Amino acid sequence: MRLGILSWILDRQRTGIDNYLYNIVEGMIKEGNADKISLIHYKKSNDKIYSKVNDVTIGSLPFNLINPLNLSKAVRETDIDVLHLPSHMVFQISPFFLNLNVKKVLTIHDLIPILFHRDLPLFYKLWGPTLKIIKNRPDHIITDSENTKNDCINYLGIPEDKIEVIYLASDKRFKLIKNKDSIKEELKIKYNIKNPFILCVGTIELRKNIPLLIKSFYKLLNKGLKLKLILIGIPGHGFNEISHLIKDLGISKEVIILGYVPINDLIKFYNATDLFVFPSFYEGFGLPPLEAMACGCPVVSSNTSSLPEVVGDAGIMVDPYDFQALTDKMYKILTNESLSVSLSNKSLNQAKKFNWQKTASQTWKIYEKVTDK
Repeated sequence: MRLGILSWILDRQRTGIDNYLYNIVEGMIKEGNADKISLIHYKKSNDKIYSKVNDVTIGSLPFNLINPLNLSKAVRETDIDVLHLPSHMVFQISPFFLNLNVKKVLTIHDLIPILFHRDLPLFYKLWGPTLKIIKNRPDHIITDSENTKNDCINYLGIPEDKIEVIYLASDKRFKLIKNKDSIKEELKIKYNIKNPFILCVGTIELRKNIPLLIKSFYKLLNKGLKLKLILIGIPGHGFNEISHLIKDLGISKEVIILGYVPINDLIKFYNATDLFVFPSFYEGFGLPPLEAMACGCPVVSSNTSSLPEVVGDAGIMVDPYDFQALTDKMYKILTNESLSVSLSNKSLNQAKKFNWQKTASQTWKIYEKVTDK
């Protein structure tokens, strides 16, 4: 069996979906499948992963849409049996419109383009309708969670037996660092940040329920707690509204927005924080809480979508619309050291249940399954 994967997302600054692809490819290489893998993307890359597999480059059309003629040629010349589309972005799923003589596997990470289309920029609004058009084209679909699988069944009408749930994992670099004082000093010097602080990681947008977190944080300050709120992530939909809220509450010095942070520093933030909070309305999986747990963070998360599957009973879960509940749970953890330590230990144990090598192995079995049909 020969596998082709559209891998252009590996050529950019990697975040969630990009890290998903990188880690499963790395896992497949470790299992001895490197010579069976062709990574198909737009241009040559210096990333070391391309030197371990067959590196195939094809041209792109405007807006990074895939050039169908070049893709067809690449599929023929590399004798591919299975083509994996690791994302449901418009420019990723366009190959499903082609009559390529290969089996097709699609990963649908979430149904944000359908469930939250009003909160998306114009270009991204195309994802939902396109998904509905091509929903029957894949030979098999992979989702990151049972919740997304159910969404695909309920909103897209995809047969249950055509969908496989394969959980993600945190990067192996996310782990507990015992010397907390050292990393706190490093963050103080580099980012001018002092403890204690609450941490939230992810795109800074309304869907992540950031306004509720800010209001709850403001309430904690009014209760007399002296701490900061650190937001790590790129600006998203509603960022201006979020910024205005911070300003209106008069807490611009207490809420620190850092934008994108390199992974080595992100690991230090997870280890240095007193509490990780993730009140998102909807997640296809939710890597940040898992990364936080792998570093031993006490976690407060919303109880919606896929998050109960990820956090389990290791964290405290709240209704994302319940301002008072979020405030109370944060206050309880921040003022109760024994509870904080208990949650930290539970986090470490929960994170061990997720493993990229397992994810890669299960994904490879899907490729074998579709080629046997």
